Amino acid sequence: MNDTTAGLLQASALVGALAVVHRPFGDYLARVYASPRHLRVERWMYRVVGVDPDAEQRWDTYLRAVLAFSLVSILGLYALLRLQDRLPLSLGRAPIPPDQAFNTAVSFVTNTNWQSYSGEQVMGHLAQMAGLAVQNFVSAAVGMAVAVALVRGFARTQTDRLGNFWVDLVRGCVRVLLPIAVVGALLLIAGGVVQNLAEPQTVRTLAGGEQTIPGGPVASQEVIKELGTNGGGFYNANSAHPFENPNPVTNWVEIFLMLLIPSSLPRAFGRLVGDTRQGYAILAAMAVLYLGALTAMTAAELAHPGAVPQAAGAAMEGKETRFGIFGSTLFGTTSTATSTGAVNSMHDSYTALGGGVALLNMMLGEVSPGGVGSGLYGMLVLAVVAVFVASLMVGRTPEYLGKKIRAREMKLVALYILVVPAVILVGTGLALALGTGRSSILNPGAHGLSEVLYAFTSAANNNGSAFAGLNADTPFYNIGLGLAMLAGRFLPITLVLALAGSLAAQQPVAATSGTLSTHRSLFVGLLAGVTLIVAGLTFFPALALGPLAEGVS
Repeated sequence: MNDTTAGLLQASALVGALAVVHRPFGDYLARVYASPRHLRVERWMYRVVGVDPDAEQRWDTYLRAVLAFSLVSILGLYALLRLQDRLPLSLGRAPIPPDQAFNTAVSFVTNTNWQSYSGEQVMGHLAQMAGLAVQNFVSAAVGMAVAVALVRGFARTQTDRLGNFWVDLVRGCVRVLLPIAVVGALLLIAGGVVQNLAEPQTVRTLAGGEQTIPGGPVASQEVIKELGTNGGGFYNANSAHPFENPNPVTNWVEIFLMLLIPSSLPRAFGRLVGDTRQGYAILAAMAVLYLGALTAMTAAELAHPGAVPQAAGAAMEGKETRFGIFGSTLFGTTSTATSTGAVNSMHDSYTALGGGVALLNMMLGEVSPGGVGSGLYGMLVLAVVAVFVASLMVGRTPEYLGKKIRAREMKLVALYILVVPAVILVGTGLALALGTGRSSILNPGAHGLSEVLYAFTSAANNNGSAFAGLNADTPFYNIGLGLAMLAGRFLPITLVLALAGSLAAQQPVAATSGTLSTHRSLFVGLLAGVTLIVAGLTFFPALALGPLAEGVS
């Protein structure tokens, strides 16, 4: 079987599997967040933290809970990383330096998982399990909670309550992430992914030398990094490492896990607002963008322009032969379109245009289908923009799901659209203007600019993947990218929750013959077009100086 046939079979099987689980799993997600029942283990958790699970919160109270929980998580993880040499299962690892510990703590709490270190060399087992893996669960649950709060803003009327953050957080972990992670980890272990608590073992090679083979709780961290669209990796080589991703079967499972929740949340959205057609419209727009990116990236890598790839006969630099072009681009498109940031091939070695597609996936706001929770609320914000634009063009009052889009809502949406691009472009500009930023660029010219732009785009969009030619383990990048992660995560969340509160307080507007239909193919095309135009107008100059300039040179 040739690479093309294998790739088409993988993609077809992926689409089929996601289609099979979409309805039942989406309905389950809707029931999880709408159920009035609390499980016994959940009630125990609420008593431990002193929370009344039946007390709903206004949007500002919900936001304070999100920020307080995230702050405590950052401080706790920072302390664990700084003190790991004094804790059990440290494997003799030294404490993480202050700037790198700050970057890592912020990275995992913001669902970014940017890593400026080699995990197998600097992290002990306790830091990996109790620190990084735990944040993989709760950061994903935070994203889902915020998305559900926005959905309640559309579904509820004349109220200032959006639910209870602590209930949404616990349910996301207990009822969704943990059960799937247990099953997924067993599948990965069966596929050959390592899972143990062994110390590194030294073995003698056939050539007579010695090699250190590190083990660890890999499968349990691998499954939640993909399922929660977190990214990162137990090893520096990430999902290209054979202990994390041994074969094409585990590769397919990991891609499926990345897409499972983001592609099912639109169904839950449709159920919660009482119109499943709206969920299908959102999913269709996500699918159009995803399939377009996959086609473009695969075509760029198959064309392999450039003297070196053409001489080799394929653009296989930085790719694993066990996955090939299609297995690599399917993974790469998925990881950059879902905010996962995991890699099974090195994006820095992609062709200029192939790497540019990965960069554009993140610049779109990672809404195709986006991260766990963040993809849905990002696409809903863009749906509000699409409704506003369409209504102005035909002289209609902007309405979406029975809610008027007034000046207040549009101000919040405009700020949401501008905040992350501002963080990316300002951060990139500072890095290029300051000597401390430029000194880390190992590839001057258009590709060097692409590497810096990719780093801040990945950080601000909470992706975590990288063009590895940039030396990001410096105080400037550790602190600068950490600040970009914080701004890229919590400023949009603040605006989304404010938007949800504003929508929930409204009185519903009855649909009339003049109401814009938001569940038909015309709106799907409009929404996908608005998504591309918003990113294109913002980032085209930077893309023209980076990957596009390199691609046409």
